[in-house]
Parts: sequence; structure tokens; C-alpha cells
Amino acid sequence: MVRKKLIAGNWKMNCLQAEGIALAKEVAAKVKAQKFDCDFLICPPFTLLGAIKKCLRGTKIALGAQDVHFAEKGAHTGDISSLMLTDLGCTYTIIGHSERRVDHFESNELINKKAVAAHQAGLNTVICIGETGEERDAGKTIKVCQDEIDGSVPNDATAKNTVIAYEPIWAIGTGKTPTAADVEEVHAAIRKALTKKLGKATANKMRILYGGSVKPSNAAELLSLPDVDGALIGGASLKAEDFINIAINSTK
Repeated sequence: MVRKKLIAGNWKMNCLQAEGIALAKEVAAKVKAQKFDCDFLICPPFTLLGAIKKCLRGTKIALGAQDVHFAEKGAHTGDISSLMLTDLGCTYTIIGHSERRVDHFESNELINKKAVAAHQAGLNTVICIGETGEERDAGKTIKVCQDEIDGSVPNDATAKNTVIAYEPIWAIGTGKTPTAADVEEVHAAIRKALTKKLGKATANKMRILYGGSVKPSNAAELLSLPDVDGALIGGASLKAEDFINIAINSTK
């Protein structure tokens, strides 16, 4: 089955307003200048969402957040609800990124609750999974991914509202990447786990992204693999030329 590639940029905690606006405008101009057979998503920090939305007008680039709370409103100091995100024009949110799982001790159960709330508000979710270096060395990669799929993905998730992002934690921002064979093996196992949880029809349509030191030089190889349906890009998304070149290489 042919699934349309999704090229997503996770800016993380980077860019003040002026540089974020400049970056978004440059990306938007480059996307407009070429015909791409892929979808685009930009996920800037919360502080930039409103400004970046204005920069993306007239493009097909979707706007997403980097996290969301499971409650609609209330006494949750420092948190952001799904309705707040949709009010700003977001159509996506990342959930369960390893930096949230590790630094903020987020559990599969919590991530599941966030995904349910996001879907109810009309947001699409990019649910992140992936193993640590220690888990990889212990041969637990597949088991970790299966467990995170089972615990983090809502039982009624669909291919329209859910994207999975496999990001081996040991490869994020390190310059290290698994071999293409390793990525292919894990993505196939993720597809199998999704089939078990959601059924074959949904699993075959759901996009699975790869993330972890994706750059223009390795994008063509990684994104040509059968079960790799795009990329969740960190550092390289902060340079418009690199981000666009990854998209170009994704179709080679």
C-alpha cells in the first residue's frame, strides 16, 4: 500500500520569535516553489504557534504542537489543552516524545490519555516510541516498541488521526543512526504490533515515521524503506535548506 510521506519538523526548545518567523517563512517559500508529493508538518515551541500559523497561510504545511495536556481546562499550571491548540490553528500534536518520557517521567498510560483527549478535540497525534541504548544492547528493541504501542496508542486510533514515530533514543541528536536493515526490521515489527492492536486495515494505512539524526545525506536510503512513511526531524528542521532537501530526497 502506498502511504503519502509526512515530513515533520520538531523544533524542540529552539527559536525566539524573530528567528522562528524567519525560518517558517523560508520553509514556506521553498515548499511553495516546488511541487512535493508529500505532506509537511512544523511543530515549533508553544510561544511561536500563533506567529508561525500566520507564516504558513497559503501553504499546505500543517501546524503542530510538541505536547498537550489531557484535560480541556482547569488547574494545570503551565500546561496547554487540545482546545487551546485547535484555537491557535494546530491540527497536530506530538505526544510521548522520548524527552518527555525520560525527562518528565511520562508513562504509556498518560500518553494514551493525552492522545484520547487530542483526538476528541480533532487533533491528529504523532505518538513517539523507541528504545534506549541499554535496551538496544540487551536485545529489547522490538519488545519495547511493542509495549509502547500497546500502552500508548488508543484502542480506537485510526490512520486518519494517528501517526507513529519510531525514534531510537540513542540516535536522537547524536549523529548515530541504525542501519537501514535495522530500521526496516523495527518498522515492520511496529506495523505488526499495530495490526494486532488495531486490525490489518488500519495498520496498513497508518503512517510510521523514522526519527533520530535524519539529515539530507541519509534521508533517501531511510525513506525508501517499505514501512518508513516519512521522518520526524529535529536538528535538521532548524535549517530550511536541510529540511527541504530531506523532503526532496524522500521521493528518490
